[in-house]
Amino acid sequence: MSNRTVLVDNNTWNNTHIATVGRALASTEEESIKIARQLDANYVLVIFGGMSNYSGDDISKFLWMVRIAAGVFPQIKEQNYYNKGHYRVDKDASETMRNSLMYRLCYYRFGEVHTSHKEPTGYDSVRKCEIGLKKWDLKYYREAYSSSRWLVRIFEVLPHTNRDAKMEGRKARALATTASTSGKDKVMKKDLNEVEERIQAYAKKNNEAEHRDATTKGEFGVMGKRPTI
Repeated sequence: MSNRTVLVDNNTWNNTHIATVGRALASTEEESIKIARQLDANYVLVIFGGMSNYSGDDISKFLWMVRIAAGVFPQIKEQNYYNKGHYRVDKDASETMRNSLMYRLCYYRFGEVHTSHKEPTGYDSVRKCEIGLKKWDLKYYREAYSSSRWLVRIFEVLPHTNRDAKMEGRKARALATTASTSGKDKVMKKDLNEVEERIQAYAKKNNEAEHRDATTKGEFGVMGKRPTI
């Protein structure tokens, strides 16, 4: 419908692929961005029902994503998303849960919102509680779209803004290597230039031959005229 390729579309034949996406959502923002870039993802979409009272949202289904991810990646442990055996999103939510990408995207800016005049800001109408973490900044994602009741939320994966010192060092070494090109490399470049010149000369020659043989539009017009009787 949107002419966009999706990484997960309810097709469960590739468990590892689904687990990788689950791992990204279950990880911290810093870990998830590495996976998102490896997958060449441009956007992350989450379904959030805390404002519209939709109970079938991604927070409700999140533990299944964690379980699928844990089945492939042992560093993801389901018990870390519980607090004393309970799955929570309020002030008693576990640190792993609060730091997960799923929590950070679904509840982004939700601490500023009133869902009921009787309740404080950040009150989740599905879980019937006030969220435990209300304010944070996203470092590697940007809110691109949220529907009127926040049921659909789309976040853009931000590109690299700069290069670290290691990459700068690699660039400097590459430039130094290019500057000190060996005689053998120079000969190879010369040969390649000669080949390119030959190709261009051949293409030019063919174009000239085609031009000589071509029938102009005017000639076609004359050929197509009926004889005058």
